[in-house]
Amino acid sequence: MIPAPAPGGPGPFLHPALFYRNLTEYVTGVSGFVRAALASDEPVLVAVPGPRLDALRDSLGPAGSTGITWTDMAELGRNPGRVLAALQEFADRDPGRAARIVGEPVWPGRSPAEVLEATRHEALINTAFADRPATVLCPYDVAGLEPAVVDGARRTHPTLIEQGRELPSEAYTDAARVTADLDRPLPEPDGPVALLAYARGGLASVRAYAERWARGTALTAARRGDLVMAISEGAANSLCHGGGTGTLRLWSVSGPAAGVVAELRDDGHLADPLAGRRRPSLASARGGRGLWMIHQLCDLVEVRATESGFTLRLHLATP
Repeated sequence: MIPAPAPGGPGPFLHPALFYRNLTEYVTGVSGFVRAALASDEPVLVAVPGPRLDALRDSLGPAGSTGITWTDMAELGRNPGRVLAALQEFADRDPGRAARIVGEPVWPGRSPAEVLEATRHEALINTAFADRPATVLCPYDVAGLEPAVVDGARRTHPTLIEQGRELPSEAYTDAARVTADLDRPLPEPDGPVALLAYARGGLASVRAYAERWARGTALTAARRGDLVMAISEGAANSLCHGGGTGTLRLWSVSGPAAGVVAELRDDGHLADPLAGRRRPSLASARGGRGLWMIHQLCDLVEVRATESGFTLRLHLATP
């Protein structure tokens, strides 16, 4: 059961995880949450993987036809770094009302890299929404996910809902500690790697190098352009905020997850962990425009911010 907003106001930010073991538990928990929001005349966003959308729509019947924004999380959250901004933008549409959001960024079949970045997203929700009256309910398939993934949900959600019972999570940890724990070393590529070192004044050379390399991949012309633009934005950040130098590595990946990978490393530090995860405004002084563009252009962005430097690993899938 999700607690109702406090009388006389929209209530605080709540971020419960719903642990479910089958479709019946899923539909019961999520549809109950949605019905309570509709009864309170609160705006509702449901962002879950496509097949779950159909089950929820069927469960809600006519009640699901109005007052609910439906979004396929498999599309919105393909790159987990895009999700937070979408949730914030939805919550901001009605400033005086508490938003209710169902967000399922982790599901069976996600790659380990996607799960890690989705877990980072879940931790950062607690920072981004700290002063916002909203409830974000996050379903987790505890029967289909690895135990370590479920443990991650316990660390990123202050409240757990399981088999109809709502309890505080004893493992809940602040976002800064969770994200620091997620900044583990990235695996090395298996095949050949193209390498370019760059410095101030060399941004045009970075773009030209990336463009030449991309022509030898299976990317379409449009996606080659996206790759070059994302690399250019990452390299520009290195030159402005990463000590003025950096390295670019490029390689291809074969198999079911076929695509290309670009990795940029520099000596910078990520001062704001939410950089790139909020849509920047023209009046904003916080920056993050380059990282924002990178998240929009790529299918997955892996971030590592450690004492030794800053790394972005950008993934684009090939047809």
